[in-house]
Amino acid sequence: MELSKYIDHTLLKADATVDQIKTLCEEAAEYNFMSVCINPVHIPLAKELLADSDVKVCTVIGFPLGANATAVKAFEAKTAVKDGADEVDMVINIGAAKAGDWETVEKDVRAVVEAVPEEVVVKVIIETSLLNDEEKTLASQAAQRGGTDFVKTSTGFSTGGATLEDVTLMRQAVGPDLGVKASGGVSNYAEAMAMIEVGATRIGASKGIAIVTQKPAEVTSDDNY
Repeated sequence: MELSKYIDHTLLKADATVDQIKTLCEEAAEYNFMSVCINPVHIPLAKELLADSDVKVCTVIGFPLGANATAVKAFEAKTAVKDGADEVDMVINIGAAKAGDWETVEKDVRAVVEAVPEEVVVKVIIETSLLNDEEKTLASQAAQRGGTDFVKTSTGFSTGGATLEDVTLMRQAVGPDLGVKASGGVSNYAEAMAMIEVGATRIGASKGIAIVTQKPAEVTSDDNY
């Protein structure tokens, strides 16, 4: 396996600067990561910087709360692709999930899926730290019915990140063919491999270099991923 191609090299902090995005893209190209995952405002820059590589540009939709109107999420996704995004990671309507309104969750996902070309990869963040196990299962299945390519654990901006238990549960919920992305708190090689062992097919992390080089990462107090 090529571990680097499991990694979405991530920088989603609100205060990320242009210089930090440039560094992120340079690192992604050097280590041949699957994508950079960035806020929508940085898509054109990332697309330009990564034009000569096979690193994809991934962005986030309805982030981090998932509480935008469905039409806004769809428009945001369409705009992101127009600006150069290859992949979009959307947050579900978490309030609807907590209320057991799975039809609304599914429709929200489907609107984003239908707003982008078929070749654009859609990942759906269910924000596992806010859901109980039954809700995690049902949210994953609603996202699957909505046409997503992946279900994803976390934004990294809520009360917790990816756990082995949640990745295992999500894999069981969606079966063998859908992607599962573990994000939030995966910071070293051992943790990444453990996530892959229980069913993750993508890892969202700001510590991608530490993961693939198996070297300790620099510790930062405000690092969500």
